[in-house]
Amino acid sequence: MITLSQKQLKTLAVINRFIDKSITRQQAAGLLGLSTRQITRIKKGVPESGAEALIHKNTGRKPPHAFPDETKEAILKIYSRPELSGINFLHFKDILLADFGIDISYSALLSILKNEGFESPKKKKIRHRTHRRRRKLHPGQLIQVDATPYEWFGGRIKYALHGAIDDATGKVVGLFMTQNECLYGYLETLR
Repeated sequence: MITLSQKQLKTLAVINRFIDKSITRQQAAGLLGLSTRQITRIKKGVPESGAEALIHKNTGRKPPHAFPDETKEAILKIYSRPELSGINFLHFKDILLADFGIDISYSALLSILKNEGFESPKKKKIRHRTHRRRRKLHPGQLIQVDATPYEWFGGRIKYALHGAIDDATGKVVGLFMTQNECLYGYLETLR
């Protein structure tokens, strides 16, 4: 008995339509989101082995690089010990290697422990809050200079207003207008 997913059933239906020549190879590829080469490959397998051609050959098999169930159970038993409670996963990985001789990658250990409902204790992160810079204490200590191109006089011609502001008091200490933002405008503002 063969069990197909909805996607595999759709693929079988489209391939059968392609075999019956009711649709073209390009249309089948478009419907399934596959390349025309893949459609040709699938088409070869369906007449020979039927719907089994759509099922991946490794379905139901355990991957060769998977950890044995005994190793997983041993890891879970070790992590459940009271003396190891509150330890983060990376430190636990080092303990497994040093004390128990179990060499496992961090991602595999993370997967095993998270699938069993364990969470790694969160490390305390120092959050840097962004504070507004305080104004300078004395006038003249910091002058901020910038220019703003804008249609100041209506029409379509833009002029750049160069301005200088004292940081301590917030007072405008210089203004100069030029047709565009340039070094000349900044130097005249500072003068």
